[in-house]
Amino acid sequence: MSEAQVERQRAASGATLLVLVGLGIAFALLVAFLAAAKTHSGPIFGEANMLYTALVLYVGASTLYVGYGVTGIERQVNSASLLTAIGFVANTAAVAHRWSIAGRPPFSNMYEMLLSFVWTLALMTLIAERQYKVKIIGSITMPITVISVILMQLLPSDVRPLVPALQSTWLQVHVTLAMLSYAACALSFALAIMFLIKDNMKTESFQALTSAGMVAVYAAVLLTRFRAGALAVTAYDLEGKSEVMISRGRPLFIQIPDLGWLYLLVLLSALAPLVLYIAGQVKKNQLLFDYASKGMFVTLMLQAAGLAIFMARVRTGHYGSAEANGLYTSALTANPFLLAAMVGGIIIGLLYMLLLWRREELNRMMPSAADLDRITYKIICFAFPLLTLMIASGAYWANQSWGTYWSWDPKETWAAITWLVYAGYLHMRITRGWRGRRAAWFAILGFCVVIFTFFGVTYLLPGLHAYAAG
Repeated sequence: MSEAQVERQRAASGATLLVLVGLGIAFALLVAFLAAAKTHSGPIFGEANMLYTALVLYVGASTLYVGYGVTGIERQVNSASLLTAIGFVANTAAVAHRWSIAGRPPFSNMYEMLLSFVWTLALMTLIAERQYKVKIIGSITMPITVISVILMQLLPSDVRPLVPALQSTWLQVHVTLAMLSYAACALSFALAIMFLIKDNMKTESFQALTSAGMVAVYAAVLLTRFRAGALAVTAYDLEGKSEVMISRGRPLFIQIPDLGWLYLLVLLSALAPLVLYIAGQVKKNQLLFDYASKGMFVTLMLQAAGLAIFMARVRTGHYGSAEANGLYTSALTANPFLLAAMVGGIIIGLLYMLLLWRREELNRMMPSAADLDRITYKIICFAFPLLTLMIASGAYWANQSWGTYWSWDPKETWAAITWLVYAGYLHMRITRGWRGRRAAWFAILGFCVVIFTFFGVTYLLPGLHAYAAG
């Protein structure tokens, strides 16, 4: 096939993807509009409808960003940017509606903080595209927004009175700084990943990194939820629309038979490519690397099957518990982070497959490695003062609320660890001249710590910030 024929075929595929995404968005929005009109469930331009609209548009944008990575067709990335911008407007309307009905900024719980985080990350993605000409950055940042909005759909979203600890102007200051800094950290993470691609890091190394990420996801799920072959999920009270609690801060776990074994299989399948990579490195055997890449595809299929089975069994199930007698209802709403972890595992697998199949095309679409390294540094220089002010404002607020500036609460401790990682990045860059891959790994590590600080600490480590989960 001649080069001209290949180009025509690629253009036709790109046009087809644009049409399919457009039809998918139109259908999803039309169905939602008709349902809202029929049931009269709140104002058409209310928070729930606007957030759903933003989710549909962000999914469409993510699809087109990835499509641009495959085809390199300019219309796709321009359309993706347009969808992101329109989604941002819908996101803004959701934030404004929430602010209006609550009578305060949306900063009081995890749902509201995610609402603000997604808004900020979408805005920064648009700015990065225009300011730094990094058009493909949305292929990493927009899936993060999609996971976040899906997570929000499952979290409690009702407006509640602020607990006494949150009734302070410092809430707005502290959380605003947190969301701005965390979104900037997400942007630096995406840029660091792109730098590693542009710096000709071996595809096999990305495969090992992706495999390790999948292993971490499913190891965390199994370490916290595996019960003698079953998977423990939180029970849900359908009438009260809340988790079933044994005592304050302690939910009731019910067990889905055999699902734990399925996720153990997924974990082992994710571990196999990593083992093959290590063996290939030791033996210098390219064939083992090839087997590892094929293993990644198998893992991706198993993850998809595991997600489908999880959703089917958790959505309407009734299961027993080792902690109480009787059968209790399960619901996706009560287990948002399990679902988000599984969706995240699939997304990082898909991004690896994109890299595996279209490495050369991706390289051509990105700025130079030196530019990506410089932009990452600029973004972290923006994020670090915000992190510093966030911790300082939080300490001042804590002294007003609890009579002490610092109590080594888990959230405080991990916020300090996050600050130290980015301080280490800046220190080593300024004093030791660190550039390139070492700096990129620092940026990636920093965002991983941010994720744990934002999500993991809230749900895994009890402390004074536990109210933020509600």
